Amino acid sequence: MAHPSTVILGTGSYAPPRVLTNEELALQVDTSDEWIRTRTGIRERRIADDAVAASDLAVEAARAAMSDADLEASDIDLLIVATITPDYPMPATACVVQRKLGLRTNSACFDLNAACSGFVYSLDTAAAMLGSGRYRHALVIGVEKMSSIVDWTDRNTCVLFGDAAGAVVMGMSDERGAGLLGTRLGAFGEGTELLWISDGGSRTPITQESFANHSHRLRMKGKEVFKLAVRGMEDACREILEQHHLRADQISLVIPHQANLRIIEAISHYLELPMDRFYINVDRFGNTSAASIPLALDEARRLGRIQRGDLILLVAFGAGLTYGSALIRW
Repeated sequence: MAHPSTVILGTGSYAPPRVLTNEELALQVDTSDEWIRTRTGIRERRIADDAVAASDLAVEAARAAMSDADLEASDIDLLIVATITPDYPMPATACVVQRKLGLRTNSACFDLNAACSGFVYSLDTAAAMLGSGRYRHALVIGVEKMSSIVDWTDRNTCVLFGDAAGAVVMGMSDERGAGLLGTRLGAFGEGTELLWISDGGSRTPITQESFANHSHRLRMKGKEVFKLAVRGMEDACREILEQHHLRADQISLVIPHQANLRIIEAISHYLELPMDRFYINVDRFGNTSAASIPLALDEARRLGRIQRGDLILLVAFGAGLTYGSALIRW
């Protein structure tokens, strides 16, 4: 008897309406539209209002995904929120989202922190938990309010990030060879201090000095992160293709983490796949961390870029330094 498959039943996404262009950023820090575009491919990003929290963005994407899956809140018994910008240090933002959506009180709810790889890590986690037979439907959300943690005086990082949320509903199917076929996850732990927020945790609690020197904000060593990002994403792509005895040209669409167009171009070169086989929206949203892949996945699907039976490759890299890939038969 064939093992049941873990499938995506619905997708949804949300980005706040406010658009922040490169030209507007150039009025705040020493940069220009040309400088940002040539180095990152980003033209604009979305920024949430001060009163909007990660849970608010997450709820909008979740409702869209549940509607797409034709499921009610009472059908969800597992909720995973991938984020590095939670509403609070505690409790988990997943519990806030549970309350706002009206999910069952006996649903499992928790946050997962793997930064930009968080959604791929969450897919694997949800698939394992669904496969145990103890859960029926999982709601997996990637959400970030990156505008709340970037240093708006640092021109090297503030130009990169935006706010958004993406979500999927997952369940089990008897259709053999469908859904999530496999994942490959990993991390370069030696690179923890290349992309991090140094203050605010148990190692270094926030102080007045933290605020003064902005060490409670995101910091990044861009060149080092770029090199490891390409390496990690290439490894994740190669290994998952080898696991499933596939050639790169058998992939219908690659949905990469939208951090930097040059990184995506490097993966395109490595896989020997043309750029039109990659879904790209980094120009319109920037780097939305854990929201990046589910936002792109939902957009690609609604634009008809994903058809039934297509092989979809997701690949991500983020702080930690985490990386991961997922292979999906739609």
